[in-house]
Amino acid sequence: MSRGNGVLLAIVILIALIAIAAGSVLHDGVSSRAKPTALETMMAREIRHMAIPARARSTQNSAAETQESLRDARLHFADHCAICHANDGSGDTPIGRNLYPKPPDLRRDETQKLADGELFWIIENGVRFTGMPAFGGAHGSEQDSWKLVRFIRHLPQLTGEERMEMERYNPKGPEDLEEEQEENNFLRGAPVQQKPEGAHPH
Repeated sequence: MSRGNGVLLAIVILIALIAIAAGSVLHDGVSSRAKPTALETMMAREIRHMAIPARARSTQNSAAETQESLRDARLHFADHCAICHANDGSGDTPIGRNLYPKPPDLRRDETQKLADGELFWIIENGVRFTGMPAFGGAHGSEQDSWKLVRFIRHLPQLTGEERMEMERYNPKGPEDLEEEQEENNFLRGAPVQQKPEGAHPH
């Protein structure tokens, strides 16, 4: 094959790869309801892997592996993370299902095989072009993030009792708060407020 033909073939292959990538990224328009293609998923994992500094991967977890630190992390996860990741780490929540890309199932091998340092780096720094924010700096201490890494490791063995405890620490919406207030008023013997006819929660 002549040099000119080789260059032409390389250009054709490059254009084809760009077209495939563009089609993959732009499928279903800009809807966040779409499911990422296998190519996008593979590329995103590789880019994330390359973006995490090598020194971060080898960093050791400094949080003690105790029942107390695991409970701290469990309640922290319920309050800050479960809104997208769900209490069990599945990502099956109204917000999680409608993000693009969807939050990973933290119980699966793709997450569990990451080094502690990688998980810590992701929690502290977030992931660009996803719904994952950076929780480092002003949002808490590094120990909180290391404890969360311990909890992520525990997610595949999460018990029903632990999930029930977490539900009490999930953020409450306006309707939940109103219902809770009504229950408290009832228990204190305060008169129950009658809702106007036809009123219903939205």
